[in-house]
Amino acid sequence: MAGAFITFEGTDGAGKSTQARRLAQRLRVRGHDVVLTREPGGSPFAERIRTALLGEAGKELTPSEQALLFAAARADHVESVIAPALAAGSIVICDRFTDSTRAYQGSAGAPDALLKSLETVAVGKTTPDLTVILDLPPEEGLKRAAARQSLDRFERDAVATLEARRAAYLRIAALHPRRCLVVDGTRSPDEIAARILELVDQRLPQVAA
Repeated sequence: MAGAFITFEGTDGAGKSTQARRLAQRLRVRGHDVVLTREPGGSPFAERIRTALLGEAGKELTPSEQALLFAAARADHVESVIAPALAAGSIVICDRFTDSTRAYQGSAGAPDALLKSLETVAVGKTTPDLTVILDLPPEEGLKRAAARQSLDRFERDAVATLEARRAAYLRIAALHPRRCLVVDGTRSPDEIAARILELVDQRLPQVAA
């Protein structure tokens, strides 16, 4: 069985979690074994780090310190969940992965050399086959996020910070065109889901109907 590793990326409010769930549902209907997971988190140890990072206590950490903790959570997540699922031939869909660290902590000042080293240690060869980047203007993302009952500390950042993250994602997409697909996040959820499924079928023939 040929597995596949698909990640969803984008700024807050772009609809990553919704679209990751929808793609997982469509692929399961086709008969695929799908593991849907998230970052930070995805394993018991990583979920504990998630709570610390996304809470108010995480504000005291520098971008480099945040990146270190994200990498620790990611290493456990990869070893205990992602790598075994891929080895078993499953499709793994992850809501955020290494690109989030580059976009968030990288745009905030964490050195590129540090981020590269952390990726090597935490991820190794377990890299995505395909990354869907949902692109959305920060103002729209803030409106969507504000409709939620609670916001994590990253979702409460200023528009200029969100713009820097969006620009970082677009740079990542430009640097990795074979892996990354940018999808217009302003379209309706149904239109976005249909477009994502079309692109996944084009890029990953092993998951096509």
